[in-house]
Amino acid sequence: MTSPSAEATRQDSPIGPAPVPCGAEAMAGRARRPLRLAVGIASAGRPSILKETVDYLTALPDQAERLIVCVPVIDDAAGLADRLDVEVIVGSRGLTSQRNRIIQAAAADTDILIFLDDDFIPAATFLSRMAAVFAANPDVAIATGEVLADGILDGGLSMSKALKVLETAGERAGHVTEVYNAYGCNMAVRLSPVVEHALTFDEKLPLYGWLEDVDFSRSIARHGRSVRVEGARGVHLGVRSGRQPGRRLGYSQVANPVYLIRKGTMSKGRAVAQIGRNILANTRGLLFNDRLIDRWGRLNGNLLALSDLLVGRVSPSRILEFGNPAPREMPSPSIATKRR
Repeated sequence: MTSPSAEATRQDSPIGPAPVPCGAEAMAGRARRPLRLAVGIASAGRPSILKETVDYLTALPDQAERLIVCVPVIDDAAGLADRLDVEVIVGSRGLTSQRNRIIQAAAADTDILIFLDDDFIPAATFLSRMAAVFAANPDVAIATGEVLADGILDGGLSMSKALKVLETAGERAGHVTEVYNAYGCNMAVRLSPVVEHALTFDEKLPLYGWLEDVDFSRSIARHGRSVRVEGARGVHLGVRSGRQPGRRLGYSQVANPVYLIRKGTMSKGRAVAQIGRNILANTRGLLFNDRLIDRWGRLNGNLLALSDLLVGRVSPSRILEFGNPAPREMPSPSIATKRR
């Protein structure tokens, strides 16, 4: 893995993909050489988790050409800024904004950009399996792997537990199937359509960007296939530190699907079903005294968003009005919670 070392730590810049070579010669050149991979991680407020994941990634036999980390303040990348095998970018707070900065940094010399959560632990062959799918299928625009365990469902998993899950699962033959959307915790993106069509993550979905993976997946799916690669496996630790208050997430569980309906990147049926499942889960969790999740806060946010919907003022950005976010907040939502 290569990087420009200390000079890679740089400040935020205007959004937009970096200029890339274009034309027939450039396209032919890319077709002749192996695909260049980069791994991108957006993180905030969890420097120890981030470092543990980066240490794991940089020790794998499979290596991407670049490992790019974007944080809102440099302290969130403690222990990484001076390393030669990691590029650290300081960008605006928010998952969608930070991922856009990663795209901007990678676009000039990367074919496939693999977004990982800061607590997603891929199997040793994850990168090579993803690369093989994109190389063999030029029509694939976005892909997601197989999540073997999700710690957010039971209070979080340790790194040692995740490694044991991966070891026990072993290898599995790759099997590619079509999916409606990739899951944000492990999402591989072909950058050529992103650059060509100026695609970005929607920064109107603030902070943790609930359903940003659906929105981006459906946008890029207009230019290629969206697939799931079962042989590309990993574990989501589901670390609970640094997560958003329940009221904000609950509001987003209603407001963001409504916004995506209006935008045209989520069908009305899927959005209504998503909202219904979230409200039902929060109500059930409150009734059964779920201590792992702030169900009351989430249900309160659900009801506030529904009230705003009735009076015509529901908006994803409303969560920014619920008091100032703590300096160290950005979650990685449950895969099971986000299944469509």
